[in-house]
Amino acid sequence: MRQRSQETPGSLRERKRERSRAATVEAAWRLFIDRGYDQVTVQDICVAAEIAPRTFHRYFAGKEDVVAEPVRRMTSIAEERVAAAPASVSDAEALREALLAVGRFVVEHRELLTGLRAVALQSHQLRSSYPGVRPDHEAHLAVRLAARRGAPDEGRGWRLRLLVGCAVAGFRVWYEDYFRDAPQDPLEHLERILGVAVSG
Repeated sequence: MRQRSQETPGSLRERKRERSRAATVEAAWRLFIDRGYDQVTVQDICVAAEIAPRTFHRYFAGKEDVVAEPVRRMTSIAEERVAAAPASVSDAEALREALLAVGRFVVEHRELLTGLRAVALQSHQLRSSYPGVRPDHEAHLAVRLAARRGAPDEGRGWRLRLLVGCAVAGFRVWYEDYFRDAPQDPLEHLERILGVAVSG
């Protein structure tokens, strides 16, 4: 006998919204890659994504917000993985596994992110975007690490913030290596870098 789905109408709507948002982002980035960021309008994105401008603005204030979407996705992956890590797992291990998940996202979306980097060279705004977890989100990530152990205040201490900062810096080193030198096994390379970054 088949079990009835536990998914609520609200969660179904949220999944549909996320799929539509992701499709809009991909359509926008295809246009940015083909034409250049400055040559693409919100209307162009709406036509390519087959959505109304009203729908676009439910997701984004403007096209500049689409620019930050890959970073938002990476940050969300890191935060979700950290929050889901058991309290018995060390902070360093929880952080390492979270950033490995972000690395898998990068590898799976290499083509799109390669185009993003090419487009970024043409725009000061895009050049200032950070790969992975943005610096202003590092403190929040540290609090999440501590909260899974029931000690959120520890996330404001310098030791945990330093751990997160070192791990995120290691991820950025890997990100540059991945797109510049394309290591044969990129995720193994990321594991090595994170092992150094979060050791001790």
